[in-house]
Amino acid sequence: MIEELAPGLRRIRAPNPSPLTGSGTNSYLVGRGRSLALIDPGPDLDTHKQALLRAPAPGQQITHILVTHPHRDHSALAHEIARETGARVLAFGTALDGLSPRMQALAQDGTLVSGEGSDHTFHPDARLAHGDRIEADGWQVEALHTPGHMGSHLCFAWGDILFSGDHVMGWSTSLVAPPEGDMAAYMASLARLADRRWTAFFPGHGDPVTDPAARLASLAEHRRGREAAILQALQASPTPIEAPEVRGLHPPQDGHGVSEIARRVYTTTPAHLLPAAERNVLAHLIDLVDRGHVTSSDPIGPNARFSLPRL
Repeated sequence: MIEELAPGLRRIRAPNPSPLTGSGTNSYLVGRGRSLALIDPGPDLDTHKQALLRAPAPGQQITHILVTHPHRDHSALAHEIARETGARVLAFGTALDGLSPRMQALAQDGTLVSGEGSDHTFHPDARLAHGDRIEADGWQVEALHTPGHMGSHLCFAWGDILFSGDHVMGWSTSLVAPPEGDMAAYMASLARLADRRWTAFFPGHGDPVTDPAARLASLAEHRRGREAAILQALQASPTPIEAPEVRGLHPPQDGHGVSEIARRVYTTTPAHLLPAAERNVLAHLIDLVDRGHVTSSDPIGPNARFSLPRL
């Protein structure tokens, strides 16, 4: 279904609803003239591909494909649409580009593996840096590097409207899953966006965000609340080894495991979403370790144990 959201802006939503994608991935067409920009072509679904190819009006052509980040629900169709239309694919880089030195080290030594949604086949035709402008036939968008959800995540500014990808959504918070996800970078990117005035955000999933300033403030406060809850969880006595079949057979270990902390912090989260919650908790813990608020056993990662510093 093609929806006109504003003059020169159409949305085509992919039929891939899930607990992590909401009602589906949003693809956007920008432009009113002959040349169109397609933002986030979306998942590799033939029905969605055909909907995108039918979306341009007579005399219009998709000439630019802009990818906010290389997760398969956003990037998988990029090169297929490019082959059909002749458009160039533009993005910050690959799934492992834009990582901080800390996350690069965790990715390279095998301590943390990439999330299952990462599109490691994705390579753009041209790379975009923060502040780069792309324009054609009456439209212009500006690339804003917003790492956090992924190191290579971009948002795209169209005047005072922002295509916010998975960095800011109205229906849900963003998953921050190391090594691609980085909580320190995520918070810095929220602050970077808050420095500008916006009238609306058009996210990668869900409906438009009509009060961007309030949403940015809410997301930052939510993460600060999660951080405080994690620090509080670390004040409790560690539990024994957490596997049910061995629980109680061993004495408590030093420090707290990630899954233990996640269960104490995400008390109302359904069981099938706890693995995602654990990745968010790990992102917070890595950030807290780097800031000196928490200590960890080596190697830092999903099997490490975490404690408050001893006075």
